[in-house]
Amino acid sequence: MNPFYIWFVIFSLVGYLIVSDASVARFFLLILSLAKVEYEKIKWWIVYNPQNPVVKYLMWRRAWKLAKELQNEIEMERQSRISNDNSKTSE
Repeated sequence: MNPFYIWFVIFSLVGYLIVSDASVARFFLLILSLAKVEYEKIKWWIVYNPQNPVVKYLMWRRAWKLAKELQNEIEMERQSRISNDNSKTSE
């Protein structure tokens, strides 16, 4: 028997049970929502787990960029303060 027909029979049987019985439909929806939650949990764990070297690198890079931005802001503030002090003393 062709695998296509086997899958067709399985899906048609599941479809018939879902249409004919409300509790089977509810069970099917609960199983689908459980699968979705498990997928999201695994995806979150892969994307945000700090033990993952790729995530570690991305966190380090983000912290490095933030540190550089803060250093630039501090330097700009320091330069503006120095220029303000020089303009007061030259007057």
